[in-house]
Amino acid sequence: MLFNPRTFRKEKKRKAPPSPTYKFGYEIKDHHGEQHRHEHGDGHGNVKGSYGFRDHRGIHREVHYVADHHGFRATVKTNEPGTANQDPADVQIHSNAQHALHHDNHHHQQQHHHGYQQQGHQHHHQGQHHF
Repeated sequence: MLFNPRTFRKEKKRKAPPSPTYKFGYEIKDHHGEQHRHEHGDGHGNVKGSYGFRDHRGIHREVHYVADHHGFRATVKTNEPGTANQDPADVQIHSNAQHALHHDNHHHQQQHHHGYQQQGHQHHHQGQHHF
């Protein structure tokens, strides 16, 4: 077998085409509440968006996010029970939930904590099992 170097062509390195820009969104409202999502990308790996919901009781969550060369970052605004203001892993959570827990006919006041903590109610009943 003979080897002829002229039969092999040097291929040019092809640069991947840039991602297209995009934008989408939706909103849904019915008797259960509402949901929405909106997002857009600039074609260079940068994405911004938001999504959220509100239920028929008024419980809501709104998330705004950015993903770019600095990573993913999000801000969450909510009044969901059991949430508290916190900032884990570059996600800011702003809660205006009531800081009280209801269990059967008992009312337990939960102290305000910075960071994710739902231990107040669990420690109160530590060692007790309700069946």
